[in-house]
Amino acid sequence: MDILKQGIIVILLAVMPALYAQDYNAIESAFKSSYELESAGKYSEAVNVLKEIYQEDSYEINLRLGWLTYLSGNFTEAIPYYQKSIELKPLSVEARLGLVYPASAMGNWTHVENMYNEILEIDPQNATVNYRMGLIYYGREDYATATQYFEKVINQYPFGYDGVIMMAWTNFKLEKLREAKVLFQKALLISPEDASAMEGLELLK
Repeated sequence: MDILKQGIIVILLAVMPALYAQDYNAIESAFKSSYELESAGKYSEAVNVLKEIYQEDSYEINLRLGWLTYLSGNFTEAIPYYQKSIELKPLSVEARLGLVYPASAMGNWTHVENMYNEILEIDPQNATVNYRMGLIYYGREDYATATQYFEKVINQYPFGYDGVIMMAWTNFKLEKLREAKVLFQKALLISPEDASAMEGLELLK
């Protein structure tokens, strides 16, 4: 009996590499086709190609299906793919950023903000998310909180237009006029004749 078991194991070990190669080739081919179809704007067809080789435990397939189903307009279907990706890779920032797309398209802003907060727990200095959180609080007219996020952005990108202009306006709203003026002027160095910066400087006269 032991000899029989050993023989079966030997056979399996010999067959497994060939089976893996077949699976990988099919997956690689499906991904390639999905990119080509995406480029052609055929999002639903790209989704179907990947569904043919779907593996529940594949982070990459779930992530890709989340993106493609979002592009195809199936926002409700996209979210579980992204959630599965997060389940498979709990520290994934890209999957959480991806989930934001269908969630925001559905107007689920609570879900969006939850994703941003989770990302900042993983990556507190994430410039993209700090900027977006700053925009959220700026829109709520909570300028003091917005400042905390925008400061992180301009500390990383001191000559980046988006962070500088929003920090300028936030300071303006907080009546920190000297700081606002300096930042509006810096924004003009980044983007000469920028309408937003010029408007800010005009209001400071």
